[in-house]
Amino acid sequence: MTAGGLAEAKTEAERAALIEAGRLLFARPCRFVHAAQRLEQLPPPEGLEVAFCGRSNVGKSSLLNALTGRRGLARVSATPGRTQQLTFFDLDGRLILVDMPGYGYARAAKKVKEDWQGLLFDYLRGRPNLRRVLLLMDARVETKPADLAALELLCRAAVSTQIVVTKADAVKPAALAARLAGLAELARGRTAVHPLILPTSAATGAGMAELRAELAALAG
Repeated sequence: MTAGGLAEAKTEAERAALIEAGRLLFARPCRFVHAAQRLEQLPPPEGLEVAFCGRSNVGKSSLLNALTGRRGLARVSATPGRTQQLTFFDLDGRLILVDMPGYGYARAAKKVKEDWQGLLFDYLRGRPNLRRVLLLMDARVETKPADLAALELLCRAAVSTQIVVTKADAVKPAALAARLAGLAELARGRTAVHPLILPTSAATGAGMAELRAELAALAG
């Protein structure tokens, strides 16, 4: 597990320093640099990458836009399963943010599912500069079999994984606490999974400072 994140902060001063580092990192310019629909289209593995993974319509693009403070950086679609490629964004040469295709959309055509899920899994297994995968879970929706399958694949591939809860503003505090407790139990005992689970809301900005701090710690 990478040292230096919020889970390792021992004092309020250390935590504040991490939050400030995250703010400064994400104040830098971020731009689209590449998109790939097939493994052979991937860019060279240069620079540290953090990938955003989750079920279709979990809010990956909205989270990326809120995280970077750029409303139109990642395209947000009302149609689940619309994103069918890996999209790479360069955060001022410090970090590459990768928007992954969503999984688990039942109504997608079988061949389309196989194509984009195959790309997703091949990318996770074979990318040497992939520093962490953020596995997004919807606060409003119980953990689905597709989520468990993705988590197991990440663990088998020994990819450093951190669970990020999206749409936290859409549930009451007690329901959110129960969701976080359930996900903490799911993470327990899985050595590839980071112990800190981050609740976020792209709508209100909640949790963005903490997530930026975690990614700044990875960027060094």
